This record gives sequence, structure tokens and C-alpha cells, in this order.
Amino acid sequence: MALAEAGARGRLLRWPRVLLFGDSITEYSFQENGWGAYLAERLVRKCDVVNRGISGYNTRWAKLILPRLITESTGADSIAAVTIFFGANDSALKELNPKQHVPLEEYAANLKAMVQYLKSVDITADKIILITPPPLQESAWEKACLAKGDRLNRCNATTGQYAQACVQVAKECDTDVLDLWSLMQKNQDFSSYLSDGLHLSAKGNSFVAAQLWSRLENKLSALPSLLPYWRDVDHTNPEASLL
Repeated sequence: MALAEAGARGRLLRWPRVLLFGDSITEYSFQENGWGAYLAERLVRKCDVVNRGISGYNTRWAKLILPRLITESTGADSIAAVTIFFGANDSALKELNPKQHVPLEEYAANLKAMVQYLKSVDITADKIILITPPPLQESAWEKACLAKGDRLNRCNATTGQYAQACVQVAKECDTDVLDLWSLMQKNQDFSSYLSDGLHLSAKGNSFVAAQLWSRLENKLSALPSLLPYWRDVDHTNPEASLL
């Protein structure tokens, strides 16, 4: 059978998508042992896990980008889940990092606007997961800043305010939320979760992967594996199994 004829006979194969939208902590998530790579491995043959992490971005910029990533006409119906993971840059101190800083009230409004946009293109609230910024280990991040000739430009207490705002937006919008800021600090020293005080270490990636999977598993467990297992293909008539 010619390939063109096979294509005409078979239905278009469309993998559902899990979209990871965020800053550098998302962008780096496909590195070795990253939390995004873990999700992609768990969901292989069920979903495409799409990394749309953009290093250095804040919610002010992200809300402008989101409508260029997902529209009704570009397959919003194939979205199985979306994570929105911003705040580490928004919470930078205004006087020391005005370019990335976003005021707390605007941060909350931007998150809400992004959730409302997703709902407007028929991505329901149960498919959306907000993720708070992780806690900031100030002494380690100060070393990273000093190495670049900068002063410490973030503090954990401020990051916590942004995390709380993220949790509140999730409640108001009826979405799920992964409160990393609180969970990582619960009864333990959280420094081992971070590589430089801000970004995730291998242990931090494992923690995020496990926490996020516990929220995604129920949403995605019913998705079938795409295409039959190879032992189930009729080798005498593969068209009957595959088209």
C-alpha cells in the first residue's frame, strides 16, 4: 500500500498535550533527571509533554505570550493539562531588579488573567495547575548574585507572599495548585532542593516531579496508550491493526 493511500485510509494520530508554561525552572525541566523529563517518560504514548519554559520571564510577559501558544484554532481541544509556574522572577526586589519585578497585586491579576484566558478557549479549570515559586535559599543565591557582580536581589519572605497570592488565585479560579514554597519548607531544611538557592537541584526536581505527578495522575490515568502493543499487531494484516 502506498504511503499516501495509507494516510488517506487512517485517521490522523493526534497525541493529547500537557503544556508546561513557566520561567527557567520550567525551561530547565527537560534536562537530565528534570521534572518535565520525568513527566514525559511517564506519559510516553499517552501525551506529548511540551516545554514552554522561558528563562527570565515574569507573568507580565507571560500573559502576552500565552494566547500565541494556545488558541481554539490551534488545538486547545487536545490539551490534557496545563501548568503555569511563575513567580520566581516576579518576586525579585523592585529596587534591585526592576526589569523582572512585578508588583504583588499585578502578579495575582496576571495569573488570574491567564487562567481566564485558558477557560475562554475551552480549557476547563480541572486541567489547569498553578505552581508557586519554590522557597529561596538566600545565602546560596547571594553567592550566585555576587559572582555576577550583583547584590542579593530576592528574599524568601517576599517570595512567600507571591506563593500565597498564587494559592489564593487558584482558590478563586477553582484550579489545582502545587504550593512548592510551603511544601519544601515543611519540617525540613529545603536548601538541598535548590542548586543555587533559586533553581532546582536533582533532589528538587525529583520532589517537584513526585508532587506534580500525584496531581496529574488522576487527570490523565484514563488516557489510553496510543497505537496497539506490538504483540497485538496482526503481522499478516497490519493495516487492520494500525489504520
